Amino acid sequence: MKNKGLIITLSVIGVIVIIFAILAISSYNGLVDQEEAVNAKQSTISVQLQRRADLIPNLVNTVKAYATHEEDVYTALADARAKLNSASNPEEYTDATESFDSALSRLLVVVENYPELKADKNFIALQDELAGTENRLSTARKDYNDTATEYNATIKKFPTVIFAGMFGFEKVDLFEASSESQTAPTVNFD
Repeated sequence: MKNKGLIITLSVIGVIVIIFAILAISSYNGLVDQEEAVNAKQSTISVQLQRRADLIPNLVNTVKAYATHEEDVYTALADARAKLNSASNPEEYTDATESFDSALSRLLVVVENYPELKADKNFIALQDELAGTENRLSTARKDYNDTATEYNATIKKFPTVIFAGMFGFEKVDLFEASSESQTAPTVNFD
């Protein structure tokens, strides 16, 4: 009789351990999948930021052909581009983007002073490429934030929160608009 009770107790403990192991493995694998999705979305943002940064030298060269005495604007854009290329997390990307947007706005103000530049085919094509890149970047940031929000919620839910803590899964930062971005710059190419 004692052996039968011991066998039942060990069987119940074994079943509980197996259930716990399955839950741990399932949670871990799910967290890995979500973390990789977040990393992929962040990589997409990096690609679009790089695309935007790569367009700027062409845009600057086109503007330089018309506006040779605006060196401080070109330097600010080059510095902002370097900062953007070295960013590695959402906070650094946000800071770099603010610098980049400010320098780009200054360049666009220069463009306002040169009507013949606004009619230049290269400038128009680059402007269109830049606008398309900005749209892709906006979509990539939204996709990243959606994925990161889902991941952050998952690591807070029970019982996953236990395994997230055990395995070192941490909350990721979201891309947030700066207070300066709430006011759109006014640029008119007409």
